[in-house]
Amino acid sequence: MRIFATYLRIYFLIMSCILNIETSTDVCSVAISDSGQVIFNQEDHTGPNHAVKLGVFVDEALDFLDSHGLPLEAVAVSCGPGSYTGLRIGVSMAKGICYGRGLKLIGVPTLELLCVPVLLQEMVQEEDALLCPMLDARRMEVYAQLFDRSLHEVRPIHADVVDGDTYKAFLDEHPVYFFGNGALKCKDAINHPNAHFIEGIEPIAKNMLPLAEKRMAQEKFEDVAYFVPFYLKNFVAKLPRKLL
Repeated sequence: MRIFATYLRIYFLIMSCILNIETSTDVCSVAISDSGQVIFNQEDHTGPNHAVKLGVFVDEALDFLDSHGLPLEAVAVSCGPGSYTGLRIGVSMAKGICYGRGLKLIGVPTLELLCVPVLLQEMVQEEDALLCPMLDARRMEVYAQLFDRSLHEVRPIHADVVDGDTYKAFLDEHPVYFFGNGALKCKDAINHPNAHFIEGIEPIAKNMLPLAEKRMAQEKFEDVAYFVPFYLKNFVAKLPRKLL
């Protein structure tokens, strides 16, 4: 945890005002970060209401910046995986702002974002513990990825159909912490003494701050014209069933 916190403080020294947009799940949120601090935050947990709420939140955020004379340097958006519709709405809004104001675009992976509150709130104590953020992909399938406590990737993102053996190789060697809106439904299937579950972890715009600032410092920007969310699974439109 100390390594992660020190790692973040380095990037907080970079002066940057970033508009953060998160719409990958039912939660819609917008935040502004300035030099390592959240100076504006709006969240809606009653969704999915992205089509209604996001435009209102963004207008309020931009009005806040303009009224305080703060220059906006970039827009960060959660880039998936997650809800197909939610990601499209968020990315479209972010790209529109970047086009209109001539700003840089930053993509923040959703599963990496889920790890931020777990690490900052020191919910994991073991040095060799692994983090497994999960997003619900319907039925017993989840989008999942594994990290160590320094946010180094241990296993890439997969769409996992979860059973007792899915994470056994990792659980036999390490404590593994599962969290996100896909974790609770997997609790009965993952029956192992090294499995731990953390409730109440959601991808929220205000938690994008360290990851967005890190990418800002590294000048890791997306191409506004060609950037698309990472859906992981292709969206397939189905024909309606015949009634007769």
